[in-house]
Amino acid sequence: MITPTFKKNDKKAKLLIYAVSFIVFAAVVVLSKVKLDVPLPFNPHLFAALSASINSSVAVLLIAGLIYAKQKNYKMHKRMMLIAIVLSVLFLLSYIAHHLLTDETKFGGTGMIKTVYYVILFTHIPLAGIILPFILFTAYRALIGEYEAHKKLTRITWPIWFYVAVTGVIVYWMISPYYV
Repeated sequence: MITPTFKKNDKKAKLLIYAVSFIVFAAVVVLSKVKLDVPLPFNPHLFAALSASINSSVAVLLIAGLIYAKQKNYKMHKRMMLIAIVLSVLFLLSYIAHHLLTDETKFGGTGMIKTVYYVILFTHIPLAGIILPFILFTAYRALIGEYEAHKKLTRITWPIWFYVAVTGVIVYWMISPYYV
């Protein structure tokens, strides 16, 4: 195991994690209703492509982090997971920028592909909305050295986070042909 990075302070950590999670969720909900009409020298759908690229990287980092943890290479595991968290913050900024600067895009597929798209989308959205506090609590438990609690939370957090990252990319691939 590695030396804890922070001292335990569950009261402050809970308050901070819940506050950050609420603010991020509220920002995404509120900003999804706002549209900015700003002339850009590039296609703002590039933010969606950037978001998908970041999500792809996060998925790869999550797999690498899992492999390093199973190999008991906790130093590399920690690096992979912290990079995944930082990239997730960048994803969030890119996601918000895309939705602020573009109109809503309707999925244009029909038949079974439309059903598949909406099943993926309607599982992706709520899981993306609830995963943040799990990620933060899981990271917090590791950073204070509570490795058993970290491992227990990881059994919930990792598969959901991975699913959200991968389905985010799939949703992008499926909707991007319909961007105007």
